[in-house]
Amino acid sequence: MFKKILIANRGEIACRIIWACRELGIETVAIYSEADSDSLHVRFADDAVCIGPPPSGQSYLHIPAVISAAEIKNVDAIHPGYGFLAENAHFAEVCEACNIKFIGPTPAAIRTMGDKAQAKKAMKEAGLPLLPGSEGVVETIEDAIAIANNIGYPVIVKASAGGGGRGMRIVRNSSELSSAYQTARHEAGAAFNDPSVYIEKYLENPRHIEFQILGDTHGNVVHLGERECSIQRRHQKLIEEAPSALLNQEVRNRVGGLVAKACQEIGYVSAGTIELLFDNDCNFYFMEMNTRIQVEHPVTEMITGIDLVQAQIRIANGEPLGFSQEDVRFNGHSIECRINAEHPEKFTPSPGLITAFNLPGGPGVRIDTAAYLGYTVPPNYDSMVGKLIVHSSSRQMAIARMKRALDVMIIEGIKTTIPLHRRIMDSQDFISGNLSTRFMETFLAQQKAG
Repeated sequence: MFKKILIANRGEIACRIIWACRELGIETVAIYSEADSDSLHVRFADDAVCIGPPPSGQSYLHIPAVISAAEIKNVDAIHPGYGFLAENAHFAEVCEACNIKFIGPTPAAIRTMGDKAQAKKAMKEAGLPLLPGSEGVVETIEDAIAIANNIGYPVIVKASAGGGGRGMRIVRNSSELSSAYQTARHEAGAAFNDPSVYIEKYLENPRHIEFQILGDTHGNVVHLGERECSIQRRHQKLIEEAPSALLNQEVRNRVGGLVAKACQEIGYVSAGTIELLFDNDCNFYFMEMNTRIQVEHPVTEMITGIDLVQAQIRIANGEPLGFSQEDVRFNGHSIECRINAEHPEKFTPSPGLITAFNLPGGPGVRIDTAAYLGYTVPPNYDSMVGKLIVHSSSRQMAIARMKRALDVMIIEGIKTTIPLHRRIMDSQDFISGNLSTRFMETFLAQQKAG
């Protein structure tokens, strides 16, 4: 087993990786920017290295600084967490060149699946259905018009190299296409240094459901069920749960089997997530693959009892999974709320000093956070300050448990999304499982109407 792992990340995911390593008896090295000198991941790691000033381009995204820290501390491996360099194929290649194990998939898999057009081609060849759309990158507006006319409106223009809602435009008629195409290309170029876009049919009220997979270096691939991620705002997930209220066991087994088979065919190694769009008749379509641990991985851990971060580490160490698909059991229901440092109605960022802090506890409650009383949330990074996760015997009981936990969760001095999550838990559409990626649009309109 590895003796020492550097964590190329910050905040709650860095702490999460530290906990996994401690249980495995592995030393950890944290990296941090000058803005994160008082972060918990710095305090709890066995060692820590400051790698630069607050801007992520000069610290967490600065590959030479990260590699230098790893070499100075003589680590065996690097865990990238999510975000930052987690899906950077070049970073994975540099790790290999420096004889440092990258805890994740191969650079080739990251590169292929990180490009949405290439990923769609690979998954189509592996047997997953796709939404009608362009075969690859759309080079000209003339091509865009021809494709849109062929598949019919509405369509969606998407950045080929990115995610998170950037470089993405919904087009409902031909008069909107030229402007949307140019805007998406401009956003994609600015955000991902790659203006490439593709076009596909837009589903009006789909559900966003993703399947967690694990693959080892011995050719074994299993799925760990699905996560419902339909509650989003501007393509950013707010609430996730497992399992989805839409899928029964027969559909879960069928789709999960297809997903695992597809990942096995492309030789995928490590943890990964296949993201799908479902309609209400359980027709599904491949959307993209995330070649890393997901923010929402705890809900899968809660219902399967499998530590996904430890699984990643063991796989990177060359160990077999140690269990088969038949060994995977799903127990109860889990829900995760992302607690962001944002105004709960205006959704504007709210960095600053935390002046009051209380975390819920009790049966079936888990908190993943790097925040604490007296901590100053910096303005330089993602606004998520923690994740509140609950688990219970049924979806109804999990909702009740989440409401109880939210009621006693206190973070003051900054604005947070805690009040928003409380209101969502009381929504009849949420309680009944009437979900789609337009849930928040409808919910906020209803709230505004009073």
